[in-house]
Amino acid sequence: MAHVPAHIPSSAVLMIVGAVACFSVSDSVIKALAPRHPVPLLVWARWSFQVFAMLIWLAPSMGVQMVRTRQLRMQLVRGVLQIGSSLCFMSALRYMPLAEATALIYMTPTLVIVLAVVFLRERMTVPRISFVVAGVAGMLMIVQPGAAIFEGASLLALASAAFYSVYQIATRMLAGDDPRVTLFYSALVGAGLMTLVWPWLGSQVDVSWSDAALMATIGVLGTAGQFLFILAFQRAPASALTPFTYIHLVFATLIGWLAFGHLPGSLTFAGMALIAGSGLLLIWHERRRALIPAPKPTAVD
Repeated sequence: MAHVPAHIPSSAVLMIVGAVACFSVSDSVIKALAPRHPVPLLVWARWSFQVFAMLIWLAPSMGVQMVRTRQLRMQLVRGVLQIGSSLCFMSALRYMPLAEATALIYMTPTLVIVLAVVFLRERMTVPRISFVVAGVAGMLMIVQPGAAIFEGASLLALASAAFYSVYQIATRMLAGDDPRVTLFYSALVGAGLMTLVWPWLGSQVDVSWSDAALMATIGVLGTAGQFLFILAFQRAPASALTPFTYIHLVFATLIGWLAFGHLPGSLTFAGMALIAGSGLLLIWHERRRALIPAPKPTAVD
């Protein structure tokens, strides 16, 4: 049986909580900006700032090592998948309440399980089957097929989760690369692709100084969140930290209520609890039994 540390450093827990707090606030800023600006512009701002920040932070010490990889094609594919996820999620935030959109992203572990069985030949166990069923049930309770508010937008959130699940599979395949290199490539691909999209948005995009500052805030918070994740993983295993990412749902619900005046209904709350509860139970079971690696943290920005 694999050893699971009995003590999780409090610094790692605080970093994970800080990371998901950054993502939650960033998502709320995106939700406020999305009705006024093209989503590709917001995605461009998010990832361009990360490229800029990483160049300042890492280039002096790493130099060309920042772009040195043995799996360039997979790095590029992973970057495209992350941008697909960002585009879909930010588009969903334009129309959906923050808490519901965030909860649907937590379908990612369910999809990762299925993809890992299909592509990585991982073993499907009874707890994993139960987790998949519970995740789908929770998703249906949130989406409530036929509810007018979720028509189309919920599909965008689920598409984001689908992109992100394949992205996580790609991340597993890049385990041999320096995580800083992997983080840089995803940001570089995002900034590059969104720059190419500009001609299709028209030459004039009217952005006020206040909105430009908010777009910079998206980049600051997203980059800070990702760096906090990296630092947390250096102090504790991902399987031990994953349960703490579910506080993302709490933050999203509170911010959605305080900033946008939306509080999920009882059925939606039940669906969120089912997705989170089944995920936590699976993590606990797999850490205890040491059957197969627990799902990676889901929190995304």
